[in-house]
Amino acid sequence: MPPRKAAAATATKKTTKTTTATKATKATTTSKTTQAKKPTKSAAAPKPYQGVAVMKPPPPSKNPVRPLKRKAEDDVEDKPKVNGTKKVKSQTAATAPDPPKPKAAAEKTATVRKTKPKAEINHAPSEKLNVYVFGEGSSGELGLGSAKGQTEVKRPRYNPNLSPDTVGVVSLSVGGMHTAALTHGNRILTWGVNDQGALGRDTTWDGGLRDLDDAGSDSDSDSDSGSETAVNPKESTPGEVDLAGVPEGAVFTQLACTDSATFALTSEGEVYGWGTFRSNEGIFGFDPSTLIQLRPKLIKGLRNITKLAAGANHVLALQSNGIVYGWGSGQQNQLGRRILERRAANSLIPMPIGLPKKIAHIGAGAYNSFAVRENGDVYSWGLNNFGQTGIPKEFDETGASKSADVHHPIVIETLKGKGQVICIQGGAHHTVAVTDKGELLVWGRLDGNQLGLKVSDLPPDDVVRDSAGHPRILTVPTQIPDINAVHAAAGSDHCIAIDKNGKAYSWGFSTTYQTGQGTDEDIEVATLIDNTAVRDKKLVWAGAGGQFSVIAGLPTPVVNGVNGHA
Repeated sequence: MPPRKAAAATATKKTTKTTTATKATKATTTSKTTQAKKPTKSAAAPKPYQGVAVMKPPPPSKNPVRPLKRKAEDDVEDKPKVNGTKKVKSQTAATAPDPPKPKAAAEKTATVRKTKPKAEINHAPSEKLNVYVFGEGSSGELGLGSAKGQTEVKRPRYNPNLSPDTVGVVSLSVGGMHTAALTHGNRILTWGVNDQGALGRDTTWDGGLRDLDDAGSDSDSDSDSGSETAVNPKESTPGEVDLAGVPEGAVFTQLACTDSATFALTSEGEVYGWGTFRSNEGIFGFDPSTLIQLRPKLIKGLRNITKLAAGANHVLALQSNGIVYGWGSGQQNQLGRRILERRAANSLIPMPIGLPKKIAHIGAGAYNSFAVRENGDVYSWGLNNFGQTGIPKEFDETGASKSADVHHPIVIETLKGKGQVICIQGGAHHTVAVTDKGELLVWGRLDGNQLGLKVSDLPPDDVVRDSAGHPRILTVPTQIPDINAVHAAAGSDHCIAIDKNGKAYSWGFSTTYQTGQGTDEDIEVATLIDNTAVRDKKLVWAGAGGQFSVIAGLPTPVVNGVNGHA
């Protein structure tokens, strides 16, 4: 299958702003070329098959398809349609027929051992949220449906498909080109690109090719023409994940999305997942026995998990005892352990990472990882070609790190004294963190305005420049001034932060309007996101994908600094 536009690690950029990352690995090479509109996928329904585990790429469709937003080396074949399986409640002892009693039963009473229920260690949020989306949506990433005017949204737009009254979203997670949402009623909804099963449901659609003239529109308002485009309505409209393989009574508490997979944490500390991981060579696999997992599957070996964090193609899981597990692609040492090429599939098995005890929080960049200890120490490891781990490295004359990876967890010394880190995320080559003091800290690559700071104001000794004298890297975590932050999210090359007053700020690469500022020009410094959709709302969360963004807030308006009905 031809590729779609690149996901988080391969978000496209304008030709005029092309930069070369020296010594960056294949997985982190960013193509900054002008985006082109493209036809959408049209596929007659292939023959159905049974089961959810795909052991090899299925045969390609003979019908026209739309290009995927992915690099050419990532081409994959179309998946066959999966027959939906209706969830059937297991027969209980109350409804099952009684077995015949033995003759001696009249004299003895049988002892029945009841299974002790597992303890709940996690709890889902309860506040229902408004969801706002903006950026690129030509592959359904915004969840607005398939009508005209939904494929390019320049400023935050309320998503009516996720109404708090009828749906009740309580938490979300954003991947490279898809989003997952957990609802008040314990449903998981997904939308966006489903080429490797990241949506966990059947999105087969017999549609036609896209009319290129209909690909974009001015979308600062919530109105549209009402006519349909060739965007797959099953991908572009939030739909419920097929939970047929999940036991009755499972309660979900958190979601985590990679570029091509989704993971869900339960109240009992178990983890389910679907989709696949990708490596430098393309599709890598979901687990050692499954190439593409189309429906939720229990991740074996994980118990008592309390938090999840996801990069582009790896996942971290924090256990209640402070141990951190990692699995997925480990080619950039993001799993903190050596991966032998002949046994590469072993990285798909969750294994503990060599960290000290009492880890309290975890985070991930696209190709690197973070762990925060109870005493405030922040450990970092993985790809470090632009200093995104925060671990000092020697740089060459081009401004690139001579040692591209940090092989095992190391404490970020420059974060000591900054306060306890409560939120930390990374993009392709940069990192953003929030402390319990409200400090909003950034470091890593800055030549695409990824850090939201005026470069000319930075201490010269903290900035690495290339041979031509152009600033490339900020080596020291530096505070963005005048924002008292509570949350921050990093996309491939842009960021969004939420302050204590419920306001959102964005900066970075904006060619697909993913900053929500109404412009396709880069946003150099952190700038307030302000339009009629969010002006009077208290925002509490943000997620940043490769070419789009999602923010969420309380549904009641803010009046005189507090929430209430106007």
